[in-house]
Amino acid sequence: MENVYHNIAGKTAKMSKSQLKIAKYMLENQNAVSFLTVGKLAKVTEVSEATIVRFATFLGYTGYTELQQEVQASLKHQLTTSERLKISKQVYDEKEKGVDEVFRDDMENIKATMEELDLDDFHKAVNYILNANKIYIIANRSAMSLGVFLQYYLSMILDNVELLHSVESASDSLYKVNQHDVTIGISFARYTKSTTDLFSYMKEKGAKTIAITDNLVSPLIPHADVPLKATSQMPTFIDSFVAPLSLINALITFVSREKQEDVHERLEGLEDIWRHFDVFSE
Repeated sequence: MENVYHNIAGKTAKMSKSQLKIAKYMLENQNAVSFLTVGKLAKVTEVSEATIVRFATFLGYTGYTELQQEVQASLKHQLTTSERLKISKQVYDEKEKGVDEVFRDDMENIKATMEELDLDDFHKAVNYILNANKIYIIANRSAMSLGVFLQYYLSMILDNVELLHSVESASDSLYKVNQHDVTIGISFARYTKSTTDLFSYMKEKGAKTIAITDNLVSPLIPHADVPLKATSQMPTFIDSFVAPLSLINALITFVSREKQEDVHERLEGLEDIWRHFDVFSE
């Protein structure tokens, strides 16, 4: 397929003034577009959102989503933290409105995740977790926060959950992995190599694999039996994990629903322990 930027450059002669604004920005900021929603790209190029959508269809794509996927697939490198910070200064430039925009961007991430979620894959992931002998969660760097959350709540429901960070820390567990186990890999751009390496190894060992990631070009996808996509677009140096966390909440909720009787008994036992050791403030 023709490179998206070659496609843009080759059609500039037929573009309107507004389309040329978009083309100029995209050609000069090739990696930035992968983090921008329709609204954000409209803002930095000073055109309407409808113009952005028409620009995408003018280029031959079904819409902005497909255009953005082509941009992401053609990335020469993942944006560095400092490059992402530079983008945020362009987008969140107004003190009062900027705060509101951050919240709205997270709302858009949840909305996009809901709309694009494959329910068959979601329920397949739930069944994999319910039927696993052992569940391994692989997450590193900022995504470790999601891994810790998932491991904490799954461990309230199931006895067989382990959080792995690296080959060094996981080596004692790796030799026992087999086809009766499930591995959940969590990684978002910029993708952590150690997560991908461990995830692919688990796949080679025969474990069923569930990827929680942001894009179909994620390095986890080729090794995933079940890909679960959660949008994390945020034009700033931090990772927006609002939508991935909502997806994880949904997974935990549906797993616990299927194990309701067991979960009730376990939680009653935990409440007794918490009361005995006075864990919570009255």
